[in-house]
Amino acid sequence: MLGLDAPKRRTPNVEKNVIIELTAHDFAALLKGAAPGDTRLVPDSAIAPPEVLEMLASIAIAVGAEFTPSAWMIVEDGEIVGLCSVIRMPENGEIHIGYGVAPTRERRGCVTRAIAQLLDWARNDPRVTCISADTVAGNIASQRVLERNGFIRTGERIDPEDGPVICWQASID
Repeated sequence: MLGLDAPKRRTPNVEKNVIIELTAHDFAALLKGAAPGDTRLVPDSAIAPPEVLEMLASIAIAVGAEFTPSAWMIVEDGEIVGLCSVIRMPENGEIHIGYGVAPTRERRGCVTRAIAQLLDWARNDPRVTCISADTVAGNIASQRVLERNGFIRTGERIDPEDGPVICWQASID
């Protein structure tokens, strides 16, 4: 139509999402229900239950004794929407990650962008040769996060806590 501008397509701002290293001080703040630094917490859902935060803090301390960084906040527009961690001691250049996002922030692409940034970081760290992750067999959204970031499915196993999981790996070239 003449005289009318076509509607502009909104393109996602990939820079609005950032991963920030989590320190022991940051974990302590999160465990007290406070946001570390210049961030804020998601007001309508927790990024993780307290027992998960405690477990992740313990893992970060253990892994962090030999390998840092070992945990990151997923921050979008200043709000902590999720977490990503190295969840076991790296071996032969492989780091194994886990991640999660607040339920009210799911399906918005923030984890996909965060894992892309983590891969970029890993490509610049000579200690890392590949990243692996597991997803619960029924968690299609998490599987898509990894697929979109170039991870390949390498197998399946039964996890004692989660049941059937799919194993994934991304090479760092």
